[in-house]
Amino acid sequence: MARLKEKGRAIEFRKRGLSYNEILRRVPVAKSTLSLWLRSVRLAKRQKQKLTAKKLAGALRGAKERRRQRQVITERIKKKAREEIGKINKRELGLIGITLYWAEGSKQKEYNPSEKVIFTNSDPKMIRFFLRWLKEICNIEPKDITFYIDIHKTADGERAKRYWSRITNLPLGKFQKITWKKHKIKTKRKNVGKNYYGLLRMKVKRSTSLNRKIMGWIEGICKNI
Repeated sequence: MARLKEKGRAIEFRKRGLSYNEILRRVPVAKSTLSLWLRSVRLAKRQKQKLTAKKLAGALRGAKERRRQRQVITERIKKKAREEIGKINKRELGLIGITLYWAEGSKQKEYNPSEKVIFTNSDPKMIRFFLRWLKEICNIEPKDITFYIDIHKTADGERAKRYWSRITNLPLGKFQKITWKKHKIKTKRKNVGKNYYGLLRMKVKRSTSLNRKIMGWIEGICKNI
């Protein structure tokens, strides 16, 4: 008799639109038993919609919790990694800047042996670091650098100027040179939103010899690594 009563309660809960887990919290039976009891229960459209909404809400809660856990793990890893770096001395600063230019800077070629020091990037941290490297390692001041913004025609040039001025802590007047890129309608670019500020290209004046020196530093790294 008690079993029949539990089955009746389970069927009634199901007809109200409760999920299996919700029913199991109210009717303590095995899930296989509950599935057997409810397999012939047909739900009205409203109940089906209610269950679908519950499943969606549950999935969203689960996704949100997994995202929170990933953020916690990520921050823990990054914190440990930051502590491992410690204080950077001038020699290390110099070597980091050399390898950075090796990756991102303009190199002199046989057909163009007079290339100046030119560094282009969109990462604000990298831009700030390179400016510091130029000043502390190469004795290059901002007055010796010409700044260009490379940006697509669909972007806000004035906004980009203000952004790079703020990032570099330099006057707005330093960022008046803009190279506009032609926009392709069928583009797969991701950098098309409001946070797109183009690339900042820094060209050091009268820097042919400095570029040759940097190439020598790079060769020295390769030789002594």
